[in-house]
Amino acid sequence: MSGSITEVNKETFWALIVQAKESLGDPAKWLKERLMALGPDQAAMFSAIAGAYRGLAHEYGLWTAASVIDERYCSNEGFDEFKLWLVGQGKQVYMAALADPDSLADVPDCRDARFVSLPNMGRTAYEELKGGDVSRAVGDYEHAVLFEELRRDIVYGEGIGYPYDWADVPAYLPRLYAKCYTEEQRRRCTSAALRVNTWNPENAYIKAARKVVRKGKKGKGGEAR
Repeated sequence: MSGSITEVNKETFWALIVQAKESLGDPAKWLKERLMALGPDQAAMFSAIAGAYRGLAHEYGLWTAASVIDERYCSNEGFDEFKLWLVGQGKQVYMAALADPDSLADVPDCRDARFVSLPNMGRTAYEELKGGDVSRAVGDYEHAVLFEELRRDIVYGEGIGYPYDWADVPAYLPRLYAKCYTEEQRRRCTSAALRVNTWNPENAYIKAARKVVRKGKKGKGGEAR
């Protein structure tokens, strides 16, 4: 099937991710070599699509999920790596997480970082082929059009744009929280001493998000309503 792909678009992007994960040996090496065979223009498009999907996953609700997986703290750099990891999981996991971050509880090993480098292979392939900056290979207008095209396919879950504090986690991400924490850890995390702000409440972006976005609600079984 890999030989049938001659152009990178939003469908073949995900197909290449799947093929890389299913390949024998090093998935990142396989993907880099496949993109180099397709040429610099296609490698650049793969990089642009990966960057757009990373940007589309930049939501506070997903950052909260990343903090649960990382055991209560996820830095800016850690969240960037998490978004790479999420794209590297493939389309089904990615889209499900944007619809409901709690769906990450269904990922067999949510701390498995084996595929975190896959979204970067377009840049790596391009730089080996051309020796230049891949960010200049696709123009600003093309980037904007691509971003909007990919955005139309995404259904964001209720409250995914809200900056949740740690006290909100058991209600917002009940299954992921239960998966990543033992009963004893959950008791400690919900104690009064740890009911603190995850975000700086004086930050202008946090204030704005909390003003315009409502918290997500969960029904029975932890499913978003």
